[in-house]
Amino acid sequence: MCRSRRWATGWRECAPAVAGRGRMPVMGAYQREYDRAANDPEGFWADAAQALDWTRPPRRILDATRAPFTRWFPDAELNTCANALDRHVAAGRGDALALIYDSPVTDTVRRFTFAELTDEVARAAGALAALGVGRGDRVIIYLPMIPAAVVSMLACARLGAVHSVVFGGFAAAELAARMDDAQAKVVVSASCGIEPTRLVAYKPILDEAIALAAHAPAATLIVQRDRQRCSMVAGRDHDWDAALAAAAPHPPVPVAATDPLYILYTSGTTGRPKGIVRDNGGHGVALTWSMGTIYGVRAGDVMWAASDVGWAVGHSYAVYAPLLAGAATVLYEGKPVGTPDAGAFWRVVAEHGVNVLFTAPTAIRAIKKEDPAGALVRGYDRSSLRALFLAGERLDPATYDWAVATLGIPVIDNYWQTETGWPICANPIGLEPLPTRAGSPTVPMPGYDVRVLDPAGQPVPAGTEGAICLRLPLPPGTLPTLWEDDDRYVASYLSAFDGYYLTGDGGYVDADGYLFVLGRTDDVINVAGHRLSTGSMEAVLAAHPAVAECAVVGVADALKGQVPRGLVVVKTGVEIGPDALAAELVARVRAEIGPVAAFQRVDVVAALPKTRSGKILRRTMREIADGRSPAVPPTIEDATVLDALRPVLTAAP
Repeated sequence: MCRSRRWATGWRECAPAVAGRGRMPVMGAYQREYDRAANDPEGFWADAAQALDWTRPPRRILDATRAPFTRWFPDAELNTCANALDRHVAAGRGDALALIYDSPVTDTVRRFTFAELTDEVARAAGALAALGVGRGDRVIIYLPMIPAAVVSMLACARLGAVHSVVFGGFAAAELAARMDDAQAKVVVSASCGIEPTRLVAYKPILDEAIALAAHAPAATLIVQRDRQRCSMVAGRDHDWDAALAAAAPHPPVPVAATDPLYILYTSGTTGRPKGIVRDNGGHGVALTWSMGTIYGVRAGDVMWAASDVGWAVGHSYAVYAPLLAGAATVLYEGKPVGTPDAGAFWRVVAEHGVNVLFTAPTAIRAIKKEDPAGALVRGYDRSSLRALFLAGERLDPATYDWAVATLGIPVIDNYWQTETGWPICANPIGLEPLPTRAGSPTVPMPGYDVRVLDPAGQPVPAGTEGAICLRLPLPPGTLPTLWEDDDRYVASYLSAFDGYYLTGDGGYVDADGYLFVLGRTDDVINVAGHRLSTGSMEAVLAAHPAVAECAVVGVADALKGQVPRGLVVVKTGVEIGPDALAAELVARVRAEIGPVAAFQRVDVVAALPKTRSGKILRRTMREIADGRSPAVPPTIEDATVLDALRPVLTAAP
């Protein structure tokens, strides 16, 4: 395991131990804020809530009468879109920059002021309202990284409707499942997405998904792109440009702070997808607070979260948080490399005066692979860039070291999840920059009580590995439940340890309170920052008529963090060549889950290693594939099966 400890200058003495978390350093402003949030959470978040405009200000801050289903600001009312846009215009900042669209794949740059973006969003809200969308209705957004993606998200918020953004890499079956679960009234999509070397036809995928869905949407809004236009279904499909041109601007609709703002489905789920719910009030308060405190971004700054809006980072820090703070946000339709080269990120930073860049370690690894000496980095003026934040997967020390040495600015890991919506642990540079340590996302943020527990639910000593958990109640901005499934919310997150939220990650806290995250404890793997379930891939493999049983494990990859590897056992009597079967299985996963899974290798094996109770030893196989030498579990049914698999698992890709 990684036990890398990087001491920085300026480290100070430590306070007495905090139970289960090791010692917390005496850190001035950070420690005062952390302690205040822990000792007086209602007072702390009541003060934070004053940064927003409320149509009915909160008088009650926390409602715990239905614990564990706690609710923040239960008696308050607001509109998230009005807080992200209208209030800045009303404050005289209508001419300030709000959105920068930079698309190297179409050689396009567009800039929107707050006034211009407000007008565009108001007309989009009017277009959706004309299609019957109102408060509480659900809208699926299936778009590439174009302005319509941001506009349609904010337009839904303006109406009090609930949006659910689906990443464009997902296949028709995944899209249909989300349509059915959300019972979407309208889908907003585009004719195509544009990649560096190809076009991705979105509309045929959408048409197939609608045909598969049991609850088909009544209407669609389609952005026709010049590179590839699509055919339209009369009476169902509506042109985006024409609809907005004909629409009357719609005013913001006040909603309860506890009303849902969006549903974000965790990727690669099997069966009914798991819809993370984000409320309006807690979301707005937490994100606004995080911008100044964690990221050091304030009104007039430029923030670039280089994440697709289909993911949690894209929701929180490419759309809502910068606009709530009055900052400009960059929407980038391109890649870290290949559009046109590994200097693409630094060009965007230089041309748009980016102050804070937030991306995934995978992007930095890709840039490092193509430009190891940093020659392209030095070719651009990066003087505006104050910090690089990295999240979405584990930040390995080698990538951290390269970024620090090459950029010469703070490189800050931060740890959070789709479920939490904002960082659990980070370095709060806007409040008090702390010493960093390679391999650690630094310390818990105010509002989060992070504990590392043993299997019995007891806090473990500092430096001891265990399950990373969050003591309830969770702070504002985190999920209050799953979409229409309270029971599944409890079963998935709250049932393992009484009084705790289970992150599903394992790790340890060192003697000074720094968290080290070592990896997932369930079947979710991280492919280039995308959380994907190996269980969903196994379901696809198992559906093949030649497959008797299978397993998918996430294997460490220098570029993507992890990639899935499939192992299948063929049914007796089935005659199919291993190469032909592997090709069919890879094609099936690509068709049913999407190319985002990066599923490229399947090995046909004689048997899978199991415990005597029949559990497949996935973790053991993963550790062998990663080059480690795990202890053979004493419960293994037949150790010779594992021995036979070692050459397969350790073979070069």
